[in-house]
Amino acid sequence: MINHETIQDFYKNHPAAKKLRELPDLSIGTQGHFNVFSREFCSRYTSYSRRDYYKISLIIGKGKLYYGNKEVEINQHALIFFNRNVPYAWENISEVQTGFFCVFSEDFLIADTNVRSEDRSPLLYTESIPVYFISDEQEEFLTIIFSKMRSEMESEYVHKYDLLRTHVNLIIHEGMKMQPSGKQVSHVNGSSRIASLFIDLLERQFPIDSPENKLELRTAKDYAVRLSIHVNHLNRALKEVTGKTTTELILERIIHQAKLLLRQSNWSISEIAYCLGFEYSAYFNNLFKKQTGATPKSYRN
Repeated sequence: MINHETIQDFYKNHPAAKKLRELPDLSIGTQGHFNVFSREFCSRYTSYSRRDYYKISLIIGKGKLYYGNKEVEINQHALIFFNRNVPYAWENISEVQTGFFCVFSEDFLIADTNVRSEDRSPLLYTESIPVYFISDEQEEFLTIIFSKMRSEMESEYVHKYDLLRTHVNLIIHEGMKMQPSGKQVSHVNGSSRIASLFIDLLERQFPIDSPENKLELRTAKDYAVRLSIHVNHLNRALKEVTGKTTTELILERIIHQAKLLLRQSNWSISEIAYCLGFEYSAYFNNLFKKQTGATPKSYRN
């Protein structure tokens, strides 16, 4: 089960929101909800959750973004588009974190048009989280836009939400301009379809939100049974598409989740071992050390 964060949770828990002198009206009116903040005040970690709002961040600082089975290192200034479809977690790496971010509701995007929001804002309607590393010139331009939005939020201009929506769309278009031109051709065959079904099933096992919840599918055979195919057929398909065996892919995902839990939870190592399907902590410790070169305890420390 994936944790779910509402806009109310954001205002209750986020350090930047806590700096507000008074909370905004969170009832969704005709203009939807929008706000913009400095990243000067942000948590070192944000937990792996699915949000019910959209977010665009201008990242000045270093960090790591986690979503699906991906770990994206942000080692230079970046523009990131977070959407409601993809759960994610964030970890600050550098001590200094600046830049801006804005949060907004679905209603905000479509308040002034009948055009579908996914047609107007394709970067926010993907099954990934688009990350664009930016130049100094792009950073300067985006900083001006975010600064204008902050000023506009404090104004009494009667049409300010229309203007804010224009600024958001300008940032979205700036991101779309950074996308590679042309379209990649996707070659779909039986193996690709099996691999896609397997990855989807694998990702649905995570994250684990309680030490009492044990991983449901643990072995290659477990996944083959669920997909109604022979384990050898599954293994051949995954090897063809990914270059890795079923067991290797499962193990990679388990180790990835173990790292997240060791860094971001206060669960004991035995609890983490149990929820990841290890009957004995020693088995987990040995496997983790074999895969990472460190024991779970030393990795956590």
